[in-house]
Amino acid sequence: MDADADRGPGGTEAMRARVRALGPWFHHMQVGGVWTAPDHFLGDYPAVKWRHYADALPADMRGKSVLDIGCNAGFFSLAMKRRGAERVLGIDWDERYLAQARFAAEVEGLDIAFERMSVYDVGALRERFDVVFFLGVFYHLRHPLLALDLVHAHAARDVLVFQTMQRGSGAVARVEADYAWAETAPFDLPGFPKMHFIEHAYAHDPTNWWVPNRAAVEAMLRSAGFAIESRPEDETYICRRIDREDGAYGAVYPARGEDGR
Repeated sequence: MDADADRGPGGTEAMRARVRALGPWFHHMQVGGVWTAPDHFLGDYPAVKWRHYADALPADMRGKSVLDIGCNAGFFSLAMKRRGAERVLGIDWDERYLAQARFAAEVEGLDIAFERMSVYDVGALRERFDVVFFLGVFYHLRHPLLALDLVHAHAARDVLVFQTMQRGSGAVARVEADYAWAETAPFDLPGFPKMHFIEHAYAHDPTNWWVPNRAAVEAMLRSAGFAIESRPEDETYICRRIDREDGAYGAVYPARGEDGR
C-alpha cells in the first residue's frame, strides 16, 4: 500500500489517531482494522469470554431484537448486528463509551442505536427484546436486585445473557425453603448465597459496590424470574425469562417528592 494513502483520511494512521482520541477503551476489538486496547489488563477482553458462549445464541438473528445493557464500546451490539439482528439497542450511562460505540458502528457500517440510559430506566423504553445482554454491570450497581427485577418487568421477552464478577466460594449449598429463627449455621456455609459489599473501592474502582458468590448469582436470577439454562463459563449464564407467580415480589418504584427528588 502507498505510504501516503495509509496516512490519508481513510488510512490506517488516521484510524489509529481516531481510536486513540476516543480512548482509553475497555473493549478490545478491531475498528477499521485497528485494535482498540492492545495493552488491556484482561488480555483479549471481552472476546476471551464471548468465545465460551457465542454458540449458545443463534448464528442467524434475523427478525430478532437485542438490548445491550451497559454496552460500553459496543462489542456485543456489533456482534449481534453482524448476525443479522433486526433491531439492536445499546444503552450505557457513560458518554465516553457511547462515543466509542457509535464510532465503531459507523466505521463498521452497522445500523445500531445507542442511548444514554441507566438500567433503572429501562421501563421508559416501553419495549421488550428477544435477547437482553446484561454483562459486567451487576457489581457496579448500588441496587442490583432491583435492576434484575426491572429487566424482567420491562425489557426481557425471552433470553437473558448475564455475567458478573464473582468472589468467594464457588460452591452452591442446598438451601431450604425456610429456617427457624434460631438456626444460624446455614449462613456460615461457604455455598450459602452471599453478596459482598464494598464500601470504598475494589481494583481502584469506586463504582464496584456488590460482588456476589456463585450461589448468590444463581439465587438472585431465579428470584427475579429467570430460569438458568446453562453456565457456559464461570461467570456467565444463559437464562430464560419466566412469568412470575401472582403476588411474587418484583420491582419497586420509589415515590418522588414534589421537587422531583
